[in-house]
Amino acid sequence: MAGSSTHSVTNQAPPLVGYDVFTADRALRAAVERHLDPALREQALAELSGLGRSCGSAQVQEWGVQANENPPRLRTHDRYGHRVDEVDFHPAWHRLLGKGVAAGLTAAWDRPGGHVRRAAAFLMWTQVEAGNGCPLSMTHAAVPALRTDPALAAEWVPRLTSTVYDRELRPAHLKAGVLFGMGMTEKQGGSDVRANTTAARPLAEEGTYELTGHKWFCSAPMSDGFLVLAQAPGGLTCFLVPRVLADGTRNVFLVQRLKDKLGNRSNASAEVEFAGTWARRVGEEGQGVRTIIEMVAATRLDCVLGSAGLMRQAVAQAVHHCAHREAFGGRLIDKPLMRNVLADLAIESEAATTLALRLAAAYDAGAGGDEQERALLRIAVPAAKYWVTKRCAPVAVEAAECLGGNGYVEESGMPRLVRESPLNSIWEGAGNVQALDVLRALGRRPQTLDAYLTEVGQARGADHRLDAAIKNLLTELSDLQAVEGRARRLVERLALVLQGSLLVRYAPPEVADAFCASRLGGDGGASFGTLPATLDLASVVERARPVS
Repeated sequence: MAGSSTHSVTNQAPPLVGYDVFTADRALRAAVERHLDPALREQALAELSGLGRSCGSAQVQEWGVQANENPPRLRTHDRYGHRVDEVDFHPAWHRLLGKGVAAGLTAAWDRPGGHVRRAAAFLMWTQVEAGNGCPLSMTHAAVPALRTDPALAAEWVPRLTSTVYDRELRPAHLKAGVLFGMGMTEKQGGSDVRANTTAARPLAEEGTYELTGHKWFCSAPMSDGFLVLAQAPGGLTCFLVPRVLADGTRNVFLVQRLKDKLGNRSNASAEVEFAGTWARRVGEEGQGVRTIIEMVAATRLDCVLGSAGLMRQAVAQAVHHCAHREAFGGRLIDKPLMRNVLADLAIESEAATTLALRLAAAYDAGAGGDEQERALLRIAVPAAKYWVTKRCAPVAVEAAECLGGNGYVEESGMPRLVRESPLNSIWEGAGNVQALDVLRALGRRPQTLDAYLTEVGQARGADHRLDAAIKNLLTELSDLQAVEGRARRLVERLALVLQGSLLVRYAPPEVADAFCASRLGGDGGASFGTLPATLDLASVVERARPVS
C-alpha cells in the first residue's frame, strides 16, 4: 500500500499486561507479609498472587476498558408501560463484579486476617476498573451496621459475605449472594444528613415503616438492598430497603435518573424517589448516624485503598513506559530528572499503600477486641481519607505526563485514571468533613490521640526529621483554640507523620529517607521531581517497577 513503508513502529513501550500485579508490587506484598499471622501467609499470598495474575491479564484488563466505555443505562419502563426501574450494564461489568465477589471482596468479616487480605485484593482490583468497587465496598461495609440488629444480621449477613454473584432481581431469600447500596445524601443537605427530609411512617408490623422522600445520590441502584437514613417519629433513623419484597413484588424504588459523572463511568449513581416504600428499621429510632457510622468508616477505608490502588497503577504505568522509552541518547528511566519525578511518585504511592494496609490490620486487631487499635482507627481513618485521597489526583496527572502525548490518549488508560482520581476525596465526605471529624475525635475521645502518639512513637529516634515533625505536631496539638480554621493543616500533618513513622519502621532505607527529606524535612518542592539529588533515587524507582 502507498505510504505503508514509512509506518514502522519503534521506540514504543509494550503494553503492561500479562504480569502478576500483586507480586510486582513490592510495597503491597511486604505489607501483607508484615501484618498477617505466619500461619495464614502461605495461603493468603497464593490467593493474592492468583488474583494479581487475573488483574494483570489481557482479558480482565479488556473487561475494564469495555465496562468503562459502555456505561450503564436506565430503563424506567418495560415494553408494556410497566414501571421497572432497572439499570442495564455491559456484560463486562457483570464479569468483573462476579470475579470481585468470588475473590472475597465482600467477605472479610470474621475471617482470620480478613481485612488485610481483602484490603490487598481491593487495592489491586481498583487498578483493573474502579467503578465496580462501589457495590463491592457498600456490600462489605453494610455488615457492621446490620449487626446492630441480630435478627437482620442473621438473615442478611450470610448473603452479603457470600462469594456467589447473583445478578437477578428477586427476593433475597431465594439468592445465594446479594449486593447492597446506600442512600444518605439529599438535595438540601449533602453531607449534613441531619437535614434529611425523607419521612418514615411506622406500619402495623413492629419495626417496619413506609418511606416517602428522595435521595440525591444513591449508590449502586441495581443492588438487592439499601441502607438509607430517614426521619422517623423518634428522629433520624437507619433503614433497610429491599429492592424486591419477600412475596416477589418490586418495592417502590423509583430511579429518576443516573448521574452523568466525571469518572467512575461504569458504575451507576442515581437519584431515587420513595413513595410508600417498605423498609425495615435498623437500630433504634433517632440513632441513625450511630447505626450507620461503622459502615461509613469501612467505606472511608475503601476510599484510601482505592486511591492507593489508582496511584499504584499510575506509577506502574509511568515507570514501565520510561523503562522502555528512549530519548536523547538513553532510556528515560535513566535520565536524572525523569528518575527524580518517578521516585517522587513512587514514594507517594508506597506511603499510601503502607498506611492503608496498616489501617486494615488495625481493623483485624480491633475485631479481636484490641481497644488501642480501635482508638487508632477513630483518628487515623479520617486523617488518611483526607490526605491519601487528595494526593491521588496530582499523582495521576503527573504520571500521565511521564508518558508525554501518549498519556493524553484514551488508549493509554491514563485519562481514565486521571478522571477517576478525584472521586475518593469527595465520596463518603469531602475534605472538610474528614478534617472536622478528626477534630471531633480529638475533642471527645482523648484515647484516640494517645493511640496515635503511641503508634508514631514506635519510630522515635530513628530519623531526626521525623522526630522534629512529631515535636512540631505536638506543639500544634497543644493549642486547639480556633482550631477549625487550620484543621486541614493539622490533619495533613497527622497523616504525614503517621506515614513517615510507618516508612521509617518498615520501608527500605532509601524510601524512608526520601520521604522524610521531602515530606517532613522540607527538602522538597510543591511539584513532583524536586527530591534532593543526594538520595538513592535509582533504588526507589527500581522498587516501584512493575516486574514480577
